[in-house]
Amino acid sequence: METLTFEYRGGRALAAPAAATLTGVVGSGNLEVLVEPAALDGACRVEVTTAAVGFGRIWQAVMDDFFARHPLADVQISINDVGATPAVVSLRLDQAVEAFRGGVA
Repeated sequence: METLTFEYRGGRALAAPAAATLTGVVGSGNLEVLVEPAALDGACRVEVTTAAVGFGRIWQAVMDDFFARHPLADVQISINDVGATPAVVSLRLDQAVEAFRGGVA
């Protein structure tokens, strides 16, 4: 197992605090994403626990793309991964943020 942490600044906080949201399932080739409000002084922090060791650069690229599309602030995102592809990671992150913002996951 490997744990990776990413932090982004310059995002926007939600007008109203949202409730924590869990999207996806932990299973082979999949992952779960927990998005929750957090007092992070305007940062968005992502912590990834993954069974696929050695893919830090790929995770960095996926997280950079995610933050460019969803510039969040004061949000903690926790990901438990069991070998999901970058496309599945992006899909789950998009679903989790939509649910967190009050949409349908």
